[in-house]
Amino acid sequence: MSDLNILDIAAVAWLIVCWVGYSRYSEKSAPAGNLIGVMHQRRIDWMMRMLERENRMVDLQIINSALNNATFFASTTILILAGLFAIVASPEKAIAIVEDLPFAAKATPVIWEIKVILMMLVFVHGFFKFAWAMRQFNYCSLLVGAAPINAEPVERYREYAVSAAQVASLAAKHFNHGMRSYYFGMAALSWFIHPAVLIPAVLMVVLVLYRREFRSRTLREIDACEVPK
Repeated sequence: MSDLNILDIAAVAWLIVCWVGYSRYSEKSAPAGNLIGVMHQRRIDWMMRMLERENRMVDLQIINSALNNATFFASTTILILAGLFAIVASPEKAIAIVEDLPFAAKATPVIWEIKVILMMLVFVHGFFKFAWAMRQFNYCSLLVGAAPINAEPVERYREYAVSAAQVASLAAKHFNHGMRSYYFGMAALSWFIHPAVLIPAVLMVVLVLYRREFRSRTLREIDACEVPK
């Protein structure tokens, strides 16, 4: 750790604070109407409509689509981790490539290993999030299968629909956390160039995430799709 300078430590601390801070801010702001909160309302609408259908194949297809996305990213994360393990095993060529870049900071083998280990931790976190999302999407499919058929009156079963929607939203929440691992993992790549580059890279990721979850046109259109009561 003596090879790390103050700028390296500050840059990594900035990454962690921004990642954790933005995640908590996004989730606490969900009831006020960001993309997470609006999508939860649409999932409640979906589950209410599901109760009215006898054939639930379309509902299972929706869940399977989300499950396939989580499975794809979980598998991709394993490949990324395998590549990072390979870099740890033989770092010489990778160090030489990075040091040829303009403004790249010189890295000792110890610092290089620390940077790679940070990347590995980021994607290990992502893998566990995707794996848990996969399991929750499976649970959601079971809730669809266990739902009453052609429920009359539908409002009587609203509590069931809300709980099923909550399971789907929890799965989506962990999928989002896994996706953020990719976003912040891309920012962490800039540390290999220079710790001073990592700080604005993390800020840019936070701004991109904020705009997409709080200020995007997609959010406005989804919010406008409220089902009439």
